[in-house]
Amino acid sequence: MQILILQPFNYIMIISSWFGENLREYKETIRIAYPVVLSQFGHISVGVADSIMVGGLGSVPLASATFAFSVFVPFMMFAMGLTYGISPLVAKADGEQNHGEIRKILKHSIVLNSIAAILLSGGLLLAAPLLHYFQQPQEVLSLAIPYFKILVWSLVPLILFQIWKQFAEGLAITRQAMYITVIANVLNVLLNYLLIYGHWGFPELGTNGAAVATLISRIFMAVAIFIFVLNYSRTNIFVKGLQYISYSVEEFKRLFRVSIAVGAQMAFETGAFGMAAIMIGWLGASEMAAHHIALNMSAVSYMGATGIAAAATVRVGNALGRKDYAAIGNAGKAAFHLVVFYMSICALIFICFRHELPWFYINEESICKMAASLLLISAFFQLSDGIQVVFLGALRGLEDVKMPTAIALLAYWIIALPLGYVFAFVLKMGVEGVWYGLLIGLTTAALMLYYRFGRKSKELVG
Repeated sequence: MQILILQPFNYIMIISSWFGENLREYKETIRIAYPVVLSQFGHISVGVADSIMVGGLGSVPLASATFAFSVFVPFMMFAMGLTYGISPLVAKADGEQNHGEIRKILKHSIVLNSIAAILLSGGLLLAAPLLHYFQQPQEVLSLAIPYFKILVWSLVPLILFQIWKQFAEGLAITRQAMYITVIANVLNVLLNYLLIYGHWGFPELGTNGAAVATLISRIFMAVAIFIFVLNYSRTNIFVKGLQYISYSVEEFKRLFRVSIAVGAQMAFETGAFGMAAIMIGWLGASEMAAHHIALNMSAVSYMGATGIAAAATVRVGNALGRKDYAAIGNAGKAAFHLVVFYMSICALIFICFRHELPWFYINEESICKMAASLLLISAFFQLSDGIQVVFLGALRGLEDVKMPTAIALLAYWIIALPLGYVFAFVLKMGVEGVWYGLLIGLTTAALMLYYRFGRKSKELVG
């Protein structure tokens, strides 16, 4: 425990010695990262708003939404991960000033990701009845299945938004997606108010109202970012020439190799958290609700880390395109230092306010106490979670995606989940046992990815 507490302070000492000499590195990373961070906060705040407003209906509706979302998220993140292959390739081509290559990447990405989203959505709708096999309480399943089906319909507009967002981020254009996400989040909260509880003459849809609100807000996001890209001078020059780009099997293969690995890596990580939620569901609806509250708040802090990771992807990919290999290591260090500082603050907030924060979600003392104990564990895996996602982003900028995917499989499915099961059910530690397993898995991933990036960046410098 003492090592865990001292760890953030050791990192801060390292950062302070590097900070003075490399202030420009921090400024450039923050410039790219902060709109992405706010945009990611917008994404997760949709889930937070849904959770808080559904939580007002009681523990069973909240557990139902948690279960449905836990099953849906790995597939959603896999589809989103396919789009994450766009930004490093565009950033590298932009560093080379190769506009034709950017158009080629964009055209093939639109086709590849749209087809993937449609096929995945159809498969999930057909598979919805299989949710019965996860052995959840019947009262949870009766609300979860219709909620799940509505969420699935929102996948295609979300992926269309992601295609254009990742394309823009590859060009270091990040603010506009942030604005669109914030507006969509406000729209989602308003629609939640109207559709969950039936205010202002709207139908009272209960849990399903939150899913319908999410669907409408994601359609808005897809339309809004497409209009932006068509009208913004820095992006429309690439859209205008798309009709002259021929389709290439080799380009599809190249894009697929990068995208499928990133998608699989994200699916392994989020799938592990989804499986953790299913295991916790075996313990009961109250445990599921407490898990959802703590995980939802952890996801808020995690979104900030993913914004820094996105900046690392763009900066590393751009430096790779310029063949400025020393800049690759500097970009990785800046992102590492920033995420450690940010996640240390988040960890302190969780420790200090763990007993107060759960009450924003639900007014049941037993669930809030359980969530508080989970927030304490979450405080300690904040650093590991932030470090692993930042180095995933940096390695993505180097187009190094196969080994990080293998690391994700090892850390989450071979280490975290089996340990969580043993702790929870064999050693009778309950929901906390599952979270201790996740903590160990995240720490394993962080250490391995840190080493991987250090080795790859040193190889390039020679």
